[in-house]
Amino acid sequence: MAKPTRRKLLQSLAALALPACVPPPQTLEPEPRRVRVGAHIWVYAADRPRHDVSGILGQIFSDMAYAGIEFLEVMHTTLEPPGAVDRILELSDKHGVPVIGASYSAPMWDATRHEEIFEYADRLFDKLRRLGAELVGVSAGDAGRKKTEAELDAQADILRRIRYRASVNGIRLVLHNHTYEIRDDEYDLRGTLQRIPDLQLGPDIGWLAAAGVDPADFLRRYAERIVYAHLRDRKSDGSWAEALGEGDIDYRAVSDALKEIQFSGDLAIELAHSPGFRPTRPLRESFKISRDYVRKTMGH
Repeated sequence: MAKPTRRKLLQSLAALALPACVPPPQTLEPEPRRVRVGAHIWVYAADRPRHDVSGILGQIFSDMAYAGIEFLEVMHTTLEPPGAVDRILELSDKHGVPVIGASYSAPMWDATRHEEIFEYADRLFDKLRRLGAELVGVSAGDAGRKKTEAELDAQADILRRIRYRASVNGIRLVLHNHTYEIRDDEYDLRGTLQRIPDLQLGPDIGWLAAAGVDPADFLRRYAERIVYAHLRDRKSDGSWAEALGEGDIDYRAVSDALKEIQFSGDLAIELAHSPGFRPTRPLRESFKISRDYVRKTMGH
């Protein structure tokens, strides 16, 4: 075997030493998740029998695509008609607007209704799974009075049961609010959270304001639970604004609170009309105005 030359020996030693001179790879912080801005279809369904929008689904998806909406949250009744899932999948693909989930409300405090509620919810979650959805926003029902301790126990029991069934289908359950959950010093909400300490929340900013609760303060107090939120605007006279930015809710303060709690969920614009209100423009324009407002005011 030929004896290595001095030059080759020095080259070999330099090659062995090279890795020690190379700085260790940088540990990159993961990019924060981008907050998506979608919409809930309530304003289309509000005045229709059983909130059935099957006849205008094409218009809804077209309007959302026009307005720059990134996803839709439907109502549980939207999925009831035969063939609804296939029709929604077709429209979602056509317009590039996925369905992220559905809202669902039932009298969960009434133990006599639990089996009916569970069976309905199970069918709903299967449909959402087929849509590739991610969440269900649940409201536990208004008893029209303060619920008893036993009723709050029953409410928590069925929420646990349906949350588990949702998870089996890859669906996250979040608790949505109107005013009844947060009146009387948040009596209903606190009663539920005492019984289900790890329950996640998807609050409605408009309903918080309607109940006299400061939305930004609410977001900070429940920061670790907030994974989703509905955005609607309200005027000082108690009526709903036609679009976001046309009411009196301080959405800059809401935006600051979301940044402070490092919110990384999604936001859904939910428009509403007060009784007797006559829209001044097509809904698609109000959604576009609202979407532009969120982009300008909240940075999403």
